[in-house]
Parts: sequence; C-alpha cells; structure tokens
Amino acid sequence: MEQTSTFVGLDVHKDTIAVAMLLPGHEAPLQWETVNDAAAVRRLTTQLRRRATGEIYCCYEAGPCGFTPQRQLAAAGVACTVIAPSLIPRKPGERIKTDRRDARKLAELLRAGLLTAVRPPTPAEEAARDLCRTREDVSADLKRARQRLGSFLIRRGLTWRQRGRVWGFRHRLWLRSLVFAEPLDRQVFEHYLVAVEYFEAQLQSVDTQLVALADTEPYREPVGWLRTFRGIDIVTALTLVTELHGFARFTTARQLMAFLGLVPSEHSSGATYRRGALTKTGNTHVRRVLIEAAWHYRHRPTISAALRRRRLGQPPRVIAIADKAQHRLHQRFARLTMRGKPPTKVVVALARELVGFVWAALAPHTAMVA
Repeated sequence: MEQTSTFVGLDVHKDTIAVAMLLPGHEAPLQWETVNDAAAVRRLTTQLRRRATGEIYCCYEAGPCGFTPQRQLAAAGVACTVIAPSLIPRKPGERIKTDRRDARKLAELLRAGLLTAVRPPTPAEEAARDLCRTREDVSADLKRARQRLGSFLIRRGLTWRQRGRVWGFRHRLWLRSLVFAEPLDRQVFEHYLVAVEYFEAQLQSVDTQLVALADTEPYREPVGWLRTFRGIDIVTALTLVTELHGFARFTTARQLMAFLGLVPSEHSSGATYRRGALTKTGNTHVRRVLIEAAWHYRHRPTISAALRRRRLGQPPRVIAIADKAQHRLHQRFARLTMRGKPPTKVVVALARELVGFVWAALAPHTAMVA
C-alpha cells in the first residue's frame, strides 16, 4: 500500500488546516495551508484528488474541532482517520513544534502504520454524549454558584446551624428570612440566589431530557441493564453508554479498563519490574462516574426498594452479574481497608473491577451499543 497510496497529514485548527501530502516514492511532502470551513474542505478534496496517486488516506488529531472535518472529508469520498493524540509517537529530543511539522509528522506516521485511530461517533451519538456532558457542566456551575452564596453569607457572619439538610426546604426558608443591614448586601444576596435557582432549573430540565433519552432506542436496553447495578442510575448509565459508543470494539474487559485509564502504569526493563499509579489516560467522564458508583459498595450488600424497582423486567443474567459485583466489591473494600489502604485508593480499585462487571453485562449483547 505504501508504494501506491498517498498519505495526508492534517493539522486542524479553528481557522486553518495545515496540509502535508506524501506521494508514493517521495520523501519530501507537498505542504500548504487552507482555511477551515466547509467550502475550503471541499476545495481541499479536489486538490488532493488532482495531485494524489492511488488511494488517499488522511488523518488528523482528535481535538477541539471534533469530528466535523472527518465527516466533511468522508462525505466527499476521502478516507479520513481521527488519531488519538496521547498515543502519537514522540521523539524525546524534539523541541520545535509548528503546524507544518505536525502535519508532516502525521503523514509520515500514517504511512508507517504507527498511529492509533479513534472511533468517530455518529452525529446522533455525539449529540447524546454532549447532552450528558451538559448535565455535568450544569451540575458544576450549580455547585460553584452555591459555594459563592455560602461564602458571601459566611463573610457576613450568617451560618446555617439549624436542623435539616443544606439546600433543603428549611434551609431555603431560612435564606428567604435573612435581613441585611446594608441595601447593597441584599442586592448581592439576590444576585447569588437567582444564579443558584437558575442552575437548579437548568439541571432539572437536563435531567428530564436524559430520562426521556434513556427510554428511546438504542439506549433503552443497555441503560436498563446497567441500572441493575448498585450505584448506577439513569445519569451514570447514560454517561457510560454514550461515552463508550461502539462498545463492541472492546473485546475484553482489560481493553475497556485500559481505555478508561484504570490500569497501572509500568516501567520495566531487563530484570527490573516496576508498576506505578494508574495511567489515567482514558475517558475522564466515564472514570469519574464509575468511581462515584464504586463508593456505594462500601456498604453491606442489600437490595433497596429503588434498586428492586430498577430491576423489574430485566434479564436474570444481568441481575446475577450485578449481585455478584455487589458481594465481591464489598468484600474487597473490607479486605483492603483492613490492610490499611486509604478508602480513596480502595474505591478506585473497586471502580477498576466494576468495569469488568459492566463489560460482562454488556459484551455478550453489543449489537445495540455497537
């Protein structure tokens, strides 16, 4: 293929695309720069066809521009691969980085077969994934808005000391009853409180949309299966399914663990065998929700009323896996904490094992999440 195909490296930015084109039998690439918009990409495909010899293979790094360039090139009939940036080989001595150099490097590595491709989501998959990420962003905004209001009240010597949950009904009545000596303090308080109420309404709206999405195809079945696990409800289940689009590509549980950065790093040479902390190089969104779910397994195994409702109508095979996970992960939590391990580290270890149970529940029937 190297002798008859043309390889193109693209360094894609918001406004520009640096192009490096390696023709068969040539070491020096043809290089130029073009504008990053739909019309310019169409003209680029025409240029590539006019100058290329044989099949054309393009690639660019996954980044803030997303998968739009890949879809535009694919629609024009040019094969384009999106590359995982963290897995691009790098020379330790390289100290110069430019767009032209990056494009040329991608073309050369693509020709050598040394790049790792990312599986692009479909537009529908990407929209569902971004809705889950929107929920995460709104939740973070709400947390910050509440912290700002709480910090303001502490500076004014106002602290909630009554019975009841913070941001519960009693706490909100207390907030509305506060009196400020300075008129400007009242205005500041109202601004902070309006921000909190706005993000609460936004979060409720997104949650309603996620519930509706979870009841549609192709998410209904995998989300229902994942909800049989303790600590996994609609938001966590949808995050797992949408972030791990194309689940069939994970042929083993270990592959999924590595994708999520939940495997130990290693530096071994000769007779030296050294393993370190987790790589943390994978999907941060899935890793976060799995660690949050793993905290539930510190409690003794039980089937709550809510979990029992979530399991109604679900396959016995999946329920059996979820029960096995609940017993095994709790025992492992107890065993590791008795050995003096910090609970935070223990929970991360549980999250890694929970990945294996999630894979076991979804892997035998991946048609609906492929």
